[in-house]
Amino acid sequence: MFRPLKSPAAVCGSALAAVLVAGCAGPAGLRVEGAALQPSKVTGPVYVADAMGRPLQRPTSVGLTEFVTVTGLSWRDWGGPTARATGKLGGEWCLPGCADKPYEATLTLSGLERQERVAYYRRATVEPASPEKLPSSAVNVQFQGIRLSVPEF
Repeated sequence: MFRPLKSPAAVCGSALAAVLVAGCAGPAGLRVEGAALQPSKVTGPVYVADAMGRPLQRPTSVGLTEFVTVTGLSWRDWGGPTARATGKLGGEWCLPGCADKPYEATLTLSGLERQERVAYYRRATVEPASPEKLPSSAVNVQFQGIRLSVPEF
């Protein structure tokens, strides 16, 4: 019985498949040496953006939203995964009472997002020292999990 000859394309295809199956490694297989590459740690300034989007470093005052402002900030931590400060809480929600006597509070920034050469905190939480002393209007104000502006580069 007569068998037809294979076409040159079929022969080349078979040869290419054999090369691909065999791979480029030697008979023992592919061997990897050395430690895996680690991403380089980016260093640079750390910021928090206020409600207007302005970048601030260790601010003494920051407007977190159009309603929540923390002033007289004294920072305990800055630049790590979280930043903490104590200060005075105020805003339109507590006027006129807190204009002269704002409420003691702790500000915690978290969600550090590193970018090319800088980092920004993405969330803020304000904890009043004496929540029971806040006026009833504070019920409508968000103090936990405040999302902060982070510019895109």
